[in-house]
Amino acid sequence: MKTSGHLFIVAAPSGAGKTTLVRALLKADPRIKLSISYTTRPPRPGEADGVDYHFVNEEQFLAMMKAGEFLESAKVHGGYYGTSQAWAENVMRQGDDLLLEIDWQGAAQVRKIFPNAVSIFILPPSEDALRERLNKRGQDSDEVIARRLANAHEEIQHVAEFDYVIINTVFDDALRDLQAVFLTQRLRVEKQLVRHAAVINNFSN
Repeated sequence: MKTSGHLFIVAAPSGAGKTTLVRALLKADPRIKLSISYTTRPPRPGEADGVDYHFVNEEQFLAMMKAGEFLESAKVHGGYYGTSQAWAENVMRQGDDLLLEIDWQGAAQVRKIFPNAVSIFILPPSEDALRERLNKRGQDSDEVIARRLANAHEEIQHVAEFDYVIINTVFDDALRDLQAVFLTQRLRVEKQLVRHAAVINNFSN
């Protein structure tokens, strides 16, 4: 599929600050479109259907999966998550950059379809910092926090599969690092030849 938009993947252990970084990135750069995943998990306080996620029940999700509608899908922390392939392809055809907030399992699935996707892994500065952030959220029980920390150990084992790694110690520094990845990829020649074909072809005539 020929596109002028680029596909970016951002993954991180729960509590590493991925969502806050992505929100700041999107606010600063309207050319990036965030994929709204389908999920079977219940909404958290303040989340809205069609804005944060498309909330569906497990029967609906599994039917969509069987129909091959997902670019990627995974079961994480007891809930299913998936990205609409048709929607993702349409966004990139229109020239926008698409950002997927998914886990390492989803990233591996996406790479099989889009091997040129750029993947970024967000890490906390330490396990203690991650535990503190999870506790401060005040959304999960001690049991859930323990499970998320255990999952973080497994998730971090896959960090070498990603193209870029950002350590989220100081938020502003991590945001600048994230923005730099997007800028670097946009300036690659293969993308510029598509996005600015009229300008380049004008000089070729």
